[in-house]
Amino acid sequence: MTVNERIKEIRKSNELTMEKFGEYIGVTKAAISKIEKGERGVTDQMIKSICREFGYREEWLRDGIEPKQPPKLEEDELSEYIEDLLSTENSTYTLVKSILKTYNKLDDKSKQVINNTIDELIAEMKKETDTDFN
Repeated sequence: MTVNERIKEIRKSNELTMEKFGEYIGVTKAAISKIEKGERGVTDQMIKSICREFGYREEWLRDGIEPKQPPKLEEDELSEYIEDLLSTENSTYTLVKSILKTYNKLDDKSKQVINNTIDELIAEMKKETDTDFN
């Protein structure tokens, strides 16, 4: 199965039209159609956006390496993390609250810019970490 076929699988499993799926990753219906047919390549940014938006691993989307999705945290464990982070005794509480309020006020395009920037920062940090250990 190709990356293009895996993208189609993701779209169909989420019961999205090409147009709606394209909105999630910032491309047109025509672009999705060409990608699914293998007539257009998939950029790194598209792959990152798809993985982030739909919860898939890049290794699976790019190369078909299982598992498709990262292991999920147990709900109780996730709740504990969130509760700790948002505890008013935690010094990051005010900062996180302010960031979330501001983010929530943004339009979809602005949110996408922020998401893409975060993806780029994470990729850069990963490169630096990989370099440090080589």
